[in-house]
Amino acid sequence: MEKLKKFSPEKITSDLLPQKFGRRGVIWTIVLILICGIGAFAYIRQLKYGLVVTNMGDYVSWGIYISNFVFFVAISLVGSLITAIFRLADVPWRTPLTRISEMIAVSAITFASLIIIVDMGRPERLLNLFLHGRIQSPIMWDVVVISTYFCISLLLLYITLLPDIRIMINAKDKLGKPFAKFYRWLGGYWKGTEGQEKIRNRSITTLCIVIIPVAFCIHTVTSWLFATTYRPGWDSTNFGAYFVSGAFLVGAGGVVVAMYVFRWAYKLEHYITERHFDKMGKILVMLALLYLYFNVNEYLVPAFKMKKPEEEHLTMLFSGEYAPLFWFAIFIGMIIPILIVIFPKGRKPNAMFIAGVMVVIGAWFKRYLIVTPTLLHPFLPKYDAPAKFNHYFPSWEEWAIAMGSLAGVLLIITILARLFPVISIYKTITDHESELPS
Repeated sequence: MEKLKKFSPEKITSDLLPQKFGRRGVIWTIVLILICGIGAFAYIRQLKYGLVVTNMGDYVSWGIYISNFVFFVAISLVGSLITAIFRLADVPWRTPLTRISEMIAVSAITFASLIIIVDMGRPERLLNLFLHGRIQSPIMWDVVVISTYFCISLLLLYITLLPDIRIMINAKDKLGKPFAKFYRWLGGYWKGTEGQEKIRNRSITTLCIVIIPVAFCIHTVTSWLFATTYRPGWDSTNFGAYFVSGAFLVGAGGVVVAMYVFRWAYKLEHYITERHFDKMGKILVMLALLYLYFNVNEYLVPAFKMKKPEEEHLTMLFSGEYAPLFWFAIFIGMIIPILIVIFPKGRKPNAMFIAGVMVVIGAWFKRYLIVTPTLLHPFLPKYDAPAKFNHYFPSWEEWAIAMGSLAGVLLIITILARLFPVISIYKTITDHESELPS
């Protein structure tokens, strides 16, 4: 790790321990809480008056809520990409990125679950999924696999934290007694004995092996919610791979953005180095090219056959009402980031941050385009439908709830970063000692 060999364990511990929020951190947290509060107010209105406060209807019955759901599910894949695949492949430079990716995964999958409840309109009916669920339904598959993925992601974050919790308990003078009590409650039983370490390593390896197929399942099953219909734009056998490749891309983009922000906010230049941005840049450009390939497959084949229902859908995307948004998502989410990151200068921190932000923004709009235009073109033609059913734009309540959920993900990451080290102290010290000459 660059510039780390001259650092002592005490220096590494001091640098990586959770830090108190400064003025910017306090303002950031207050802003997120306010956005969440506005979203909560809008949701209370929705509970009081029903889904009539939204602009969804008989045709666009999912809208921005399910767009957010698909986006959160996609970005949560980063936990299995960075933590599991990199660990099993023994990628040596993964340490500064692992904890960040685990925090993102837990936060995103939490709100993926919550936004489904928001979309239901009648949250008390959630219990019916468990009491009267039918295993034949892809929705039940999604419930099972999301619950499983959430539990595995949470366990992976917690088990990898145990050695750091012991370090934080010992640093009670610096962190404060209230925090020390919390850490003692959370992992005071961890002594770091050889037996405990053996069990921990075995548990992490097992979870890493299990989370990879579960992660593929969660994105494949989510794609099946769409692909098992006859709707133009969804009736595709390409959707599983299309969703998984897109999830890998937005997950990597999210990690790049978080790397840059934490590096800047916590002064971690010696731990998250330009080398890490260069490595992640190469991964990002590979994933962007892969996702671009599946996009070509997704649109070229229907365009070539040009069946009448598909023609209306593709025309709306390529040159119609949603064309500006479609081409924005394609260029901002894939093509321009590829052109930035494919060159060595584009893999510097500032350029990588811009590319990562573009990937994440493009990914959100891409999920919106997957949901909305297709719902406006049902398999059975519309007859005698009100004119408002031919268009959809979210109401302010929908926007408030959607933005509140996005702020909620960022708020959870912020709280986790305040409570726990964003880079593993124990693993950083271990890597450092293994690099020293014997």
